[in-house]
Amino acid sequence: MHHIGIDIGSTCAKCAVMDEEKNIKELFVIPTGWNSYRAIGEIEKTLSLKGIDLKESPCISTGYGREAVLSSQRKVTEISCHAMGASIIFSDKKINVIDVGGQDTKVISCTSGKVTEFYMNDKCAAGTGKFVEVMANRLNVPIGKMDEMARQVDEKIEISSLCTVFAESEVISLFGQGKRKEDIAWGVFNSVAKKVSQEYSKLKEKEDEIFLTGGLCESDFFIELLSLAIGSKVCTDKNARYAGAIGAAALSY
Repeated sequence: MHHIGIDIGSTCAKCAVMDEEKNIKELFVIPTGWNSYRAIGEIEKTLSLKGIDLKESPCISTGYGREAVLSSQRKVTEISCHAMGASIIFSDKKINVIDVGGQDTKVISCTSGKVTEFYMNDKCAAGTGKFVEVMANRLNVPIGKMDEMARQVDEKIEISSLCTVFAESEVISLFGQGKRKEDIAWGVFNSVAKKVSQEYSKLKEKEDEIFLTGGLCESDFFIELLSLAIGSKVCTDKNARYAGAIGAAALSY
């Protein structure tokens, strides 16, 4: 029997499949798009091609679109699922987890997958993946190129606005002044890193190992900037963006 975890985020929908021994057998991601139900249909189709019947498998859903997964046995918060997923991917010891999602950022202290403390920034897109996406669109570059561009910085430009709308205007102004896209890209990543570090500073116990989940875990340069902003090394893993889905799958047993 397969056990399935589905994490419907604002930007991407992630799916994890485990076997009876809790070995991860499948991981895949699709764009969420404008409709969570459409994303679920695509996930169900992808699973079917792999010989897995979603409706006949134990399933837990999480993420902002978790209610759209009608066949899931339970809907569980992202906090709980990311804590469990991080314990599987990284360590079941006491760790701190930072999840930079599309529309919110979460900082979580956990031990063996159990949450002991958490904070979440969901009031503003600043300090989230959406902030990077908006600025990449404004610079007219693919979001996947932002990492490479930011590494080529000559002038370290500070993005002073904390609000995404005002920051977008600031980026337009900088671009109009003839500032290099590479320098603005550095400013965008640095702004997010500083905002995330402020959220992280709220945790009572900040000395534990720190691990990053979410889409920005694939940006090595962002991880370097975040480590500098926090003052401690931040680590990640190739499966870290699937932490919510992996945790959800593990909670389906």
